[in-house]
Amino acid sequence: MNKNYIILTALMIVLAGGLLIVPERQKYQQIDPDELLWEIIQPTRYVSTDKVAQLIIEGDPSLELVDVRPAADYEKFSLPKSINIPLDSLLQESYQDYLGIDGMKVLFFSNDDIKADQAWVLAKRLGYDNIYVMKGGLNCWIRTVIQPKKPSTDSPSTEFALYDFRKGAQMYFTGAKTETSGKSSNKKAVKIQRKKKKTAASGGC
Repeated sequence: MNKNYIILTALMIVLAGGLLIVPERQKYQQIDPDELLWEIIQPTRYVSTDKVAQLIIEGDPSLELVDVRPAADYEKFSLPKSINIPLDSLLQESYQDYLGIDGMKVLFFSNDDIKADQAWVLAKRLGYDNIYVMKGGLNCWIRTVIQPKKPSTDSPSTEFALYDFRKGAQMYFTGAKTETSGKSSNKKAVKIQRKKKKTAASGGC
């Protein structure tokens, strides 16, 4: 059997639970199932943790971070300026206004991809656009941004450049002392200006 079909089948099984709870309401412009299937397999719906870190550091005003984990998990730790909409509350009317704001990019995240993918499918099924998933979730965020690993000495220069960016991002988000790779690069160093960090519970954008 074709490997792509196996992967797609597994993904559809994981996301099926989210599709089953979409309410049948006339006001939603629901996406055609064939179009939804096509959208699901597009890698462009994912955003890397490095790109998310860059957007947060640059203060992108069009970025709306949505943590779909339970409130208790959100209060312990989340991304700066994120809002909490638990997955089981996503279809409530009070939260719908967050998904359809013109010019805003909604980025769902959870501990991994599963709940964020389900949130993406629910929102897409209801006809919302400009919605994305942070690839790998907070688990990947910790590995890449908060605790980046230095490349081996024989790694290409691009790996060292990425490591230097991640160390700068680590300082921005945690206040940790920066230690760059020491490798020279033709690219200008990323300038990081530390901003006052708001607590996760404050939420908002």
